[in-house]
Amino acid sequence: MTETEISEKIIGCAIEVHKVLGPGLLESVYQECLFYELQKADLNVEKQKPLPLVYKEVKLDVGYRIDLVVEGKVIIEVKSVEALNEIHIAQVLTYLKLSGCKLGLLMNFNVLSVADGIKRLVNKL
Repeated sequence: MTETEISEKIIGCAIEVHKVLGPGLLESVYQECLFYELQKADLNVEKQKPLPLVYKEVKLDVGYRIDLVVEGKVIIEVKSVEALNEIHIAQVLTYLKLSGCKLGLLMNFNVLSVADGIKRLVNKL
């Protein structure tokens, strides 16, 4: 599957989670429910995937974790905030750069329509 095909399935799952739960809950709740829906959709998904940091020639295990990685190609960063801002976007772009993935979805579930809370970010390698 391509990143675009994967992201379409992810967005469908996110819409289902938001339809059932609505806004206002903790990020961890949305992450767990999205993880469940992604698995149910027969997608290979990893939760809280460790992301080592390589600084020059030194590999550091400093505790960074990606919320969800789907099919080893798409990163999902789950938020439940009043509004997404530039630092959230920068965070996902950094995760893309460090992981080598091409596509990231920044998803804010604290909105009336989850489609309004999704930002698609591309790593220009």
